[in-house]
Amino acid sequence: MRMKNKIGIITAAASGMGRAGALRFAREGASVAVVDLDEARAKETVREITEAGGQAIALSGDLTDESFSRRIATVTAKHFGGLDFIWAHAGYPGPAAIEDLDLKDFDFTINLNVRTNLATVSTAIPLMRKRGGGSVLFTASSSGLVGSPFSPVYSAAKFGVIGLARSLAKRYGGEGIRFNVVCPGTTDTPMLRTFVARPDSAAAKAGKDPEELVQQRAGANPLNRPGRPEEIANAALFLLSDEASFVNGASLAVDGGVTA
Repeated sequence: MRMKNKIGIITAAASGMGRAGALRFAREGASVAVVDLDEARAKETVREITEAGGQAIALSGDLTDESFSRRIATVTAKHFGGLDFIWAHAGYPGPAAIEDLDLKDFDFTINLNVRTNLATVSTAIPLMRKRGGGSVLFTASSSGLVGSPFSPVYSAAKFGVIGLARSLAKRYGGEGIRFNVVCPGTTDTPMLRTFVARPDSAAAKAGKDPEELVQQRAGANPLNRPGRPEEIANAALFLLSDEASFVNGASLAVDGGVTA
């Protein structure tokens, strides 16, 4: 088992990539805190894990609430006896338009994509230090590696996530706490539908069918298909496991080659 006796947190773990990660990590021996705004679906993910013989708890709350973002690390460590890893996966696509932008939308996008990660990590670092080290993974995007004409604010947030991870990798690497980033491309998840159907997007204003847009985006890479949540979870598993013990400050594109 690649994560035997490891204790960790996965945010946005009730659906999509996060859920695939929670299930996979538990199968690999990890005890997992399943964090999500959707309490019912978080509990369903935990139920599936425990019925398969794994260990998991559900923590439901709003990560943009600073107290909750900080508390998930201490609650997880108290429940399981420590903390070894975090996959900070929660994100939000943000507005598509720039003209007449309501800066409250900008603030929320930066908050959920960047600020919440920092709040959680600031509490987690002392807990990982007690274990002699740990591993943190942020989810960015292919739009954090190259600019996005469809989502400039989201792209800016994800560039920030990568910059934060690289800086923390240098700051804490000497203590055995690694920071890396996984950068998914178009992946077949519920969030993808939200992304393409944003009401302020040009496609939505033109009345285009969301499923048609999903298929267009899905084929915009050399593999000519969308990623599967499990494929992103596989990459996350490697980066958070001891197999990646010399990987620190890396940003791994899992995007079918779109940024090649």
